[in-house]
This record gives sequence, C-alpha cells and structure tokens, in this order.
Amino acid sequence: MQPSDPSELGRLIEAVGQRRDREAFARLFDHFAPRLKTYLMRAGANPGAAEDFAQEAMLTVWRKAALFDPARAGASTWIFTIARNLRIDAARREKLGQREPDLTDQPDDPEQPDTILAGADDAARVNSALSALTAEQVRIVKLSYFHEKAHAEIARELGIPLGTVKSRLRLAIIRLRGLLSETQ
Repeated sequence: MQPSDPSELGRLIEAVGQRRDREAFARLFDHFAPRLKTYLMRAGANPGAAEDFAQEAMLTVWRKAALFDPARAGASTWIFTIARNLRIDAARREKLGQREPDLTDQPDDPEQPDTILAGADDAARVNSALSALTAEQVRIVKLSYFHEKAHAEIARELGIPLGTVKSRLRLAIIRLRGLLSETQ
C-alpha cells in the first residue's frame, strides 16, 4: 500500500500513537515533511521557517498521535492543520513583539499643586452639599456615583422598589445642583 492512501496514513498515525512505532513515523515524515514545507512556503513562510514549521508539525504528530481521531478528520487534514496553526501562532507572536509601545503604561505626570487644591475645594463643597440631603438620598447617591452601582443593584441591596431609587436619586441630584451652584 502506498503511504499516500488515506486509510494507510491513518493506520500509520495510529501505530505511532499506540506503539510509538518509529518505522511508521519515518514513513509519515518522508511523506508529509516535503509537502508541509511546500504548503508553508506557499502560505508565505520563507524556506528556512517553512522547514522549521514542518519539522515542528511532525514532532507534534509524534507527541500527539494518540489524540488523532479518524472520525473527525483525515490524516492529511489533521497534519496540515497542525502545521498551519504553528505558522499562525508564530505570526501572532511576531506581531505582538513588534507592537507600538503602550503609552498608558507610562506613569502619569504628578498632579500640580493648584489642581490638588481645586480638587480638595470641590470635595469640601460636595461633602457640604451632601450633608444637606436626607440620609436615604445620601446613601443612594454614594452607592450610585461613588460605588458605581446600577439602580437595580441599589434597589436589591436596600430592599426598596427601583422607582423609589430613581426618584430619590433624581431629587437628590436636583438638590445638589442647586446647592453647588449657590456656592460657586
């Protein structure tokens, strides 16, 4: 039987997977290595890289032959898919290595003193305005804006209807706007 016969190729992979049959692997290697190299060069790999991918693919066949399932794919399909995935993974790794530096990883500039003072002044005004609200409104404002919770989550947490949360929050915001505009 020719090693290119699909059923024979499947039996060779099975022999490698079950018995670590070196002769069966040598036949698979002789059959697939040159075909893989040609396929990979057509896919854009240079000859050296294509040969490396082909050898790595065949090494994967040796290691994972026991996982081959002829019901899911033919031997050729399985082996060429391994080679294709190796090439794609290498291209992704190369692309990640060449990406632009992420400027968000850079430390922020230190805050300027006037910005710190303005922030402290704003915080004092907001705290003063919050003290003019009812306890229920303050709690809902803090949960919504400081803890960034959704209205439905606040309603569940406080055990009150969603409409009550929304109306208390709306009234609190109206009151805060009025108080904060007075102090400017």
